[in-house]
Amino acid sequence: MIATHFTKIQDFPDSFYQQFHVVVCGLDSIVARRWMNRMLISLLNYEDGILDQASVIPMVDGGTEGFKGNARVIFPGMSACIECTLDFYPPQINFPLCTIAHTPRLPEHCIEYVRLLLWPKQEPFGANVVIDGDDPQHIKWIYEKSLDRANEFNILGVTYRLTQGVVKRIIPAVASTNAVIAAACATEVLKITTSCCMPLNNYVNFTDTDGVYTYPFEAEKKEDCLACSLIPQTLTFSEDSKLRDIYDYLIESAAYQMKSPGITTVIDGKSKTLYMKSVKSIEVKTRDNLKKTLKELGLTNGQEIYVADQTTPTSITFKLNLTSHMEK
Repeated sequence: MIATHFTKIQDFPDSFYQQFHVVVCGLDSIVARRWMNRMLISLLNYEDGILDQASVIPMVDGGTEGFKGNARVIFPGMSACIECTLDFYPPQINFPLCTIAHTPRLPEHCIEYVRLLLWPKQEPFGANVVIDGDDPQHIKWIYEKSLDRANEFNILGVTYRLTQGVVKRIIPAVASTNAVIAAACATEVLKITTSCCMPLNNYVNFTDTDGVYTYPFEAEKKEDCLACSLIPQTLTFSEDSKLRDIYDYLIESAAYQMKSPGITTVIDGKSKTLYMKSVKSIEVKTRDNLKKTLKELGLTNGQEIYVADQTTPTSITFKLNLTSHMEK
């Protein structure tokens, strides 16, 4: 039986994912992969520190980018997960804000100007309405404004298709590459469900740029992995560091690569939101905290902070290691 669902993966409860024997991902973003990875890890059961293998739901994931692709098999808690190998993924292309705002040279610069600066300023579809890359009205508005800006700077190449591609971060697809990776994933699902032979251990790379080349290798588990290790995460900062330093670090660090972390803690037995950007009313009330030092916020050495982000279905606990001066 095939059941279709037209909703976000994060809208389903844990019980929805517990019913599956294997999860096959054809996701279009790293954020979504990280979220699914964390969901399956959160379903694991441990007895006296030993993993109950009956709670393991294998994840088969494949991805392509032009003439390159990869497939992998993840046994949560047993083999390397998405977070263990986060640095495998290429960094997302971003344009300098100064170029976008003052000296655009490419059609992409014009589109990013409208997306990042003009949309939140003009709020064309109402306050707090987030851009929906699948809404034709949203794309049309961005396209028209981008075209106006392109004409202002004598830049050619702004099209509706390019606008949608920039907004949705669309990468050109090659049918032959997609077919190879789809076949690889289907083969691994067959191996897992029938036990006819050992599944891939655990990563295979494929490229057909100058010729067909492929090779499998075993990605190793990261001992202090953010998702699958049982080791608490530690953040080392000076007590004179500002909350903004922690916020920026969680976003810019290759180990965490968060998108919009919300930070809370417990002080004197009461929960306190330090900063949360995703909810506008809370963001306004907590914005000044970014300028305050950790000492001014009442944070002490060894204190725990809890970070929620769109890359994970569960919050992540960090223990603060506060020093008098930042360690070099």
